Amino acid sequence: RIITILLVLSLCTVLYMSNMTYEQQSITPELQQLLKDEPSKELLSNVELNFWGSPISVDTWGYHSFIELILRKAVHFFGYGAIGVLLYLFYRGLQRKLPSVLAIVSVIILASLDEYNQSFIPSRTGAMQDVIVDVLGAITCITLVHLVLYVMKRLNVRVFSGK
Repeated sequence: RIITILLVLSLCTVLYMSNMTYEQQSITPELQQLLKDEPSKELLSNVELNFWGSPISVDTWGYHSFIELILRKAVHFFGYGAIGVLLYLFYRGLQRKLPSVLAIVSVIILASLDEYNQSFIPSRTGAMQDVIVDVLGAITCITLVHLVLYVMKRLNVRVFSGK
């Protein structure tokens, strides 16, 4: 029951954030205040990512915008990682076969719909790279849950059923 509630809340959060413009979501002004001295700028200047077909770095985007991008991608990774785990536990609680596969397929569908929706929001883009980050987050977090459950089983620790 708690898994279902958390899952619904997570999906509502994704829907809410998906419908926000970039300006409504941007934390760049807060980062400019919080990170005035631009810590680790020299180290970060050596990092270059490729999104939307162009290089993204401290040099091309500026320090604070680059930090915001890294944070946004981390939210994609861990947010959909959490959703993937909740879906896995949900399907497992329903005693479905292959709950991990069902969870990952569900994340692929949800992330794709999320990015498609964002393509209609002013100042937002729907990016396949974000779907990949989302799915990798789900796979990683579900794998970690499998590992934890395996270790708990080996140690004879009672495993939470997800019901």
